[in-house]
Amino acid sequence: MAKPDGRLTHDLDPEDRPPRDACGVFGIWSPGEDVAKLAYYGLHALQHRGQESAGIAVSDGRRIVVHKEMGLVAQVFDEPSLTALRGDIAVAHCRYSTTGAPVWANAQPTFRSTPVVSIALGHNGNLTNTRELAAMLPPESGFSGLQATSDTDVLTELIAGGAASYGGVEEAAARILPLVRGAYSLAFMDENTLYAARDPQGFRPLVIGRLSNGTGGWAVASETAALDIVGASFVREVEPGELISLDERGMRSRQFAHPAPKVCLFEYVYLARPDTTIGGRGLHATRVDIGRRLAAEHPAQADLVIPVPESGTPAAIGYAEASGIPYGQGLVKNSYVGRTFIQPSQTIRQLGIRLKLNPLRDVIAGRRIVVVDDSIVRGNTQQAIVAMLREAGALEVHVRIASPPVKWPCFYGIDFATRDELIGGHCSVPEIRAAIGADSLGYVSLEGLTAATEQPAGTLCRACFDGRYPVPVPESERGKGVLEPLASA
Repeated sequence: MAKPDGRLTHDLDPEDRPPRDACGVFGIWSPGEDVAKLAYYGLHALQHRGQESAGIAVSDGRRIVVHKEMGLVAQVFDEPSLTALRGDIAVAHCRYSTTGAPVWANAQPTFRSTPVVSIALGHNGNLTNTRELAAMLPPESGFSGLQATSDTDVLTELIAGGAASYGGVEEAAARILPLVRGAYSLAFMDENTLYAARDPQGFRPLVIGRLSNGTGGWAVASETAALDIVGASFVREVEPGELISLDERGMRSRQFAHPAPKVCLFEYVYLARPDTTIGGRGLHATRVDIGRRLAAEHPAQADLVIPVPESGTPAAIGYAEASGIPYGQGLVKNSYVGRTFIQPSQTIRQLGIRLKLNPLRDVIAGRRIVVVDDSIVRGNTQQAIVAMLREAGALEVHVRIASPPVKWPCFYGIDFATRDELIGGHCSVPEIRAAIGADSLGYVSLEGLTAATEQPAGTLCRACFDGRYPVPVPESERGKGVLEPLASA
């Protein structure tokens, strides 16, 4: 919502971040390999999916050792810490919290040890029936009296505890996962086996790869780009509702729930890397096609098409191709401004987005500009970009967005705000255009975006755009913040 003077209700802030995914997961089974270092490189490829914490768990067949800390992958691990992680199986995770506080206790992989088995688990997604699951924990577990602050904690305890009752981790997972609601792509392990599982809707991506190093090893990852970096060839996606087991017996599959695919549409827009493949199609090609459709739906009379780097680049290429308007670089991104724990001074804070982007004045001055971005969440970033381009001498600024208006929060693993904080949730497109100060504003249609994915509309979750949630979300789970401590049994 805009104030009377035209400013948005949220002050411009360098921490006005784009939408972020909950996590990235990676797992590897490869006897004789340095699995900790392979997991480290796999996490590097998935760093964009979570920048709060990182962790790697490794098993040598007898025990599982976990190393995890707050921070980026390169901050958490060094040569000595990786060398200490010796074994044949690893599960790795980089996290951004959607349920659970951003504290060390909630860093993953989570770990549970029982007299029967130990497991380490990494989770990408967000569960919608955590309290119901927590109520299933037996009093003798002692867990119900702890400060449980993440859905992953509860799930890990259920599987570890169920291993004794059901005859092992695989059977426990097959019995418990049908009871779990919401989004979960999992990589987990016991001392001898690597497992992967995906919720029946398949909200979050999860893929299987085969190592080409002669060991016959296997890898699972949130994105195919992570397979590429460790030299694994793509085998296939983990199917919705499928549980995979990987060990010396090879790959075993069992379907624990009927698949009802609802893949997150926003993965195609922004979340996944452009060099990742989902549903058999590379995302760079998809995003270029979105740009072409955007140009057809919302043409502009302009002299130059520029992207908001890097996320707007493929769509800007497509827009330029379809419109015939030259493509150029008009904004320079500081690649070294990532998630920071150092708060900017008031002077720098007032400069807002300039911490991350700066205009090329000689390219912008005297021209009519089309600037292409992936999405608008709160609107602060776009307002700052339009103002920068005008200060750099742009005659006109036409904003084009490679997704429809984001109107509804996500409960399946993206940190979209409440509806009141989403500018598309309470403002019309003309109101948003006025608030960000653009000469014109155009969003690609939901139909156009869907067509660009080459997937049937019925197999996609589009809830952040149309408010139709595939899995009901209880009111008690809609806070998406820190869970209240579970009551003692």
